[in-house]
Amino acid sequence: MKEHFLYPGTLYADKEPSAVTTILGSCVGVCFWDEILKIGGINHYLLPLWNGEGLPSPKYGNIAITKLLEKMLSLGSQKRNLKAKVFGGAALMAQSSGLLNVGERNILIAEDVLAEEGIKIISSDVGGNEGRKMIFRSDTGGVMLKKIVKTVLKGK
Repeated sequence: MKEHFLYPGTLYADKEPSAVTTILGSCVGVCFWDEILKIGGINHYLLPLWNGEGLPSPKYGNIAITKLLEKMLSLGSQKRNLKAKVFGGAALMAQSSGLLNVGERNILIAEDVLAEEGIKIISSDVGGNEGRKMIFRSDTGGVMLKKIVKTVLKGK
């Protein structure tokens, strides 16, 4: 099986079975799995919305989800056969204001875009204050997830 490490601001989809690993903090990863073709893809975005300036990069949620959908369709998937899983969006920084943190906004954009596209979220592990290491299996749609506990090292 192919192994791939997914960096922030990128996406991955392939017909060949792959194990895709990524690390999420406030970032969000959206996985698509086609239950008919048994193929999948994943993105890893840092910020919720592209503001229209510069190039529309998959580091933004609204672009990353749309680009992943386009890639899945180019591999032969039909939108009606796609299921989604959403992970990440942790609040890693102390928040003093009442504004939504970037992790919460990243989660909301995933939910909004997927709802607009009519793609059902079948599983998620989002929010909280811990990062996540995840491995996505593109041939089964399965996800192995491990929470990452933040530790502070103190000098003597």
